[in-house]
Amino acid sequence: MKKIILSLVIITATIFTSCKNEGKKETSTNKTEVSKEIAKTDITFGVRGNCGMCKSTIEKAANNIEGVSTATWNVDKKKIEVSFDNAKTNVMAIHKAIAASGYDTEKAKGNLDAYNGLPDCCKYDHTMEMSIE
Repeated sequence: MKKIILSLVIITATIFTSCKNEGKKETSTNKTEVSKEIAKTDITFGVRGNCGMCKSTIEKAANNIEGVSTATWNVDKKKIEVSFDNAKTNVMAIHKAIAASGYDTEKAKGNLDAYNGLPDCCKYDHTMEMSIE
């Protein structure tokens, strides 16, 4: 009789333990599915600038926006590629941040005071093409 009761206790404990583990697996799967639903947006647009110092300033301005995951400015093409979470920011906020650092974008004029504070090598021609293919 003791062996039967002991066997039932072990079986019951095993069942409850396996149920707990299945619940944990479902929870972690749900978290993964939620993170996949984050709306990631990739954009490319023109930004005026000249050199590696410009690259550093432009990328820093874009990357400082909450929701921006990457920002890479191409010195030769005068283009920036930005990936961001559109639930946290938007395209115009990125343009404005870059413009605030002194650089013209396709949608925003650079802040003149910030532009005047740039090193001489970063003072670009305000009529230059921004998106050279």
